[in-house]
Amino acid sequence: MKIKKENLIFRFATEEDAEKILKIYKPYIENTTITFEYEVPSVEEFKGRIKEVSEKYPYIVCECGNKIAGYAYAYKIWTRAAYQWDTELSVYTDEKFYGNGIGKKLYKILIEILKLQNVVNVYGLVTYPNENSEKLHNYFGFKKAAYFENSGYKFGKWIGVTWFEKAINEHFDNPKLVRKISEIDEEKVQRILKSV
Repeated sequence: MKIKKENLIFRFATEEDAEKILKIYKPYIENTTITFEYEVPSVEEFKGRIKEVSEKYPYIVCECGNKIAGYAYAYKIWTRAAYQWDTELSVYTDEKFYGNGIGKKLYKILIEILKLQNVVNVYGLVTYPNENSEKLHNYFGFKKAAYFENSGYKFGKWIGVTWFEKAINEHFDNPKLVRKISEIDEEKVQRILKSV
């Protein structure tokens, strides 16, 4: 389905979006190795995930009409204090909207907001093979940092994963503390959401 750019709205996800977002995610769980989850979470569990992510990081949806066409979020990648400047990015698009560049737009929004939060390094964890995700990371100038062969087992086979990484801020000797999404200037965030 081809859509016009002006028909797309980007905004923060809310817990009320959980059911619509889960409809996008469900086929990835049931039919692909793109995610290593086996079981589709409940709507209530998914609401909890949205709430947890949104307390500190951006969780963005792309709407077209009354439908969510895709979503993306950033989240802490590791728990130790020294890793606080690192986040992992995830993006999923409704299969009906493939080919409209929604994934690129969502990634761009995430990266720009994370810059304002003082995040320094962003990572993408990509199962192999996943040509579309590899192209997305290459488009944004990520580099392959590592490949882990046979890391996950799903659908009767072992699957490898590639870690992509990119620095989005400078590696200063005294980096600014990472700020919560709620601490970022709302006008700046709205400009980013409307800029793609």
